[in-house]
Amino acid sequence: MGGVTSSMAAKLAFFPPNPPSYKLVKEEVTDLLLMEPFPHRENVEVLQFRNRRGTEIVAMYVRHPMAKSTVLYSHGNAADIGQMYELFVELSIHLRVNLIGYDYSGYGQSSGKPSETNTYADIEAVYKYLEENYGAKQEDIILYGQSVGSGPTLDIAARLPQLRAVILHSPILSGLRVMYPVKKTYWFDIYKNIDKIPLVKCPVLVIHGTADEVVDCSHGKRLWELCQQKYEPLWLKDGNHCNLELYPEYLRHLRRFISTVEKSPPQRLSFRRSVDKVEQSRGSTDFSEKPRKSMEKPRKSTDCRDKPPKSTDRTEKQKYHEFKFKNSEKLDKLKVQFDQTERSTERSRRSVEYNNDKSRSIEFQEKSRRSVDVQFERPRKSIDWLDKIRAP
Repeated sequence: MGGVTSSMAAKLAFFPPNPPSYKLVKEEVTDLLLMEPFPHRENVEVLQFRNRRGTEIVAMYVRHPMAKSTVLYSHGNAADIGQMYELFVELSIHLRVNLIGYDYSGYGQSSGKPSETNTYADIEAVYKYLEENYGAKQEDIILYGQSVGSGPTLDIAARLPQLRAVILHSPILSGLRVMYPVKKTYWFDIYKNIDKIPLVKCPVLVIHGTADEVVDCSHGKRLWELCQQKYEPLWLKDGNHCNLELYPEYLRHLRRFISTVEKSPPQRLSFRRSVDKVEQSRGSTDFSEKPRKSMEKPRKSTDCRDKPPKSTDRTEKQKYHEFKFKNSEKLDKLKVQFDQTERSTERSRRSVEYNNDKSRSIEFQEKSRRSVDVQFERPRKSIDWLDKIRAP
């Protein structure tokens, strides 16, 4: 069952755009890599390098002259850095940060095949490239994980104790929990974020839409509860899985967060919403503002991208429901198997508790019997002693 479930979770997790939204070309005169159809920008570099598995990873680096921090952005499904291009440029401008985005193995023009393990190797390669080629330090890097991108983001964040901060955008608790609300983590699950988030030592901002039909908002709320250093989360009322960037409060909240972490020394951040007061009503923010229509034109940058001509690609939301419809029987069987496993585990636990109680009861009876024997033995010895004294 484990292999089948893991395979199903993996199919739900990875939807590379087909065909990719961009092409890589090399300029003859300068030998620079460019992304067609985007024009060359002086502050945007197109990169290509290998991860530890030998896969060619394509990334884009957006430079800001006033930047104090660098954002390492891991995008979501049904998207590649071609669709994210405009958003990356805008975020760099509005947040005053350097930003690097990359395509996972099998996404965009990156080679290889998408898998959980490969995404871990991909983000490690990007982080290493930042250190070696741009001189970025751990304490100046902010990790940003969107949807499935929260998986590789939290995996590396749990191993980097001096990170500046982490941003989780519509994150998942785990791959399996997107399909079925299991109560515990199984070995064959993918992206076990619920187990990794408590290990992250830096401040964490969680952003989630309350009307998300792909990854329920409860995923983001549970991850926020498990953070060591909680920052005021952003729960966008009526926001879905694909439109959070269109809300005015999205950029405002990001600016406040980045400004706060940049002004505070690493690992010594003191937010108004302390860990001891996270349950207070002000510990979360609910915004009912409508998505903006004209502040920026609709971006090809969300998890659900615009379809190119003659493309067979579908949005993540459509793919999710189609996958769920086609595999309803498998999911129902899977649900029954999980329920049986849970009931079996519960019976075993109760049996162990019953045997322990029975064992303690027998032990108590044995102690009581010994106590009675001792009580009878003492008078008997006393009588024997008196008989000896009276004897001539």
